[in-house]
Amino acid sequence: MPVKLEPSLVSHLVDIAFREDFPAGDITTTSIFANEQGYATISAKMRGIMAGLPLIKLIYHKLDPTIQIELLVAEGSPVTTGSKVATISGPIRSILIGERTCLNFLQRISGIATATHRSISLMADSKTRIVDTRKTIPGWRYLDKYAVSIGGGQNHRLSLSDAVMIKDNHIRGAGGITQAVSAVRCTIPLTAKIEVEVSSLAEVKEALHAKVDIIMLDNMSISVMREAIAYIGDQSAVEISGNVTVDTLPQLINLGADYISIGALTHSVTAFDLSMNIEQKGI
Repeated sequence: MPVKLEPSLVSHLVDIAFREDFPAGDITTTSIFANEQGYATISAKMRGIMAGLPLIKLIYHKLDPTIQIELLVAEGSPVTTGSKVATISGPIRSILIGERTCLNFLQRISGIATATHRSISLMADSKTRIVDTRKTIPGWRYLDKYAVSIGGGQNHRLSLSDAVMIKDNHIRGAGGITQAVSAVRCTIPLTAKIEVEVSSLAEVKEALHAKVDIIMLDNMSISVMREAIAYIGDQSAVEISGNVTVDTLPQLINLGADYISIGALTHSVTAFDLSMNIEQKGI
């Protein structure tokens, strides 16, 4: 199931951001403004997918319940340079104190959504689905994966508790794929799926013999992946993984895999460029 944005689950992140941004108040803003009223707009400075908008209200209402928020675009909407996405009205002091906190959340979430959308736009009619990884900022995984879903991608496991994924270190430690699969089958529910990471055709064959549900082809060459996918056929689902980027994706989309996982969607994202500007004072 895709991650959905539940503000109560990220409220603590806003609290952390507040402690970072104004642990003893904003000595600049509070020196200049008292009770002056005004409004500001948040605008896009690039083309992409706007995401994280529900957090504007969460952030500002934690800071000042009198602040009024109007969203001008829908969550997940495409925007262009200059698009106004929200207005914030109320005490100028509160608007400015919350400015950076608000933009920091929006720029990362929208950046991930934009990168995901860009990757999916390359897929054309391919049956292969783009999925994320656990390569996220600690504490931010929920929001990072939410952003991927808004961009049109699918969520892989949220945590180590969600699914069985037997990786290279598990295999080495257990003495082989067969031994690792046998061990997990003794403890996991009957309905749980098993995914195994492989790096060679020999490991593909061993994983198939162990009757795993998903085989992850990790950091293989194009030619070896093509051979592996042909050999696997419909005996198992196939995931491609390992240093996938927007630049390398076009080489992978027609290989016939079920999934391509892209860690770069979250670990190397470019922040979405946004600005907030005070538009009027004394309304």
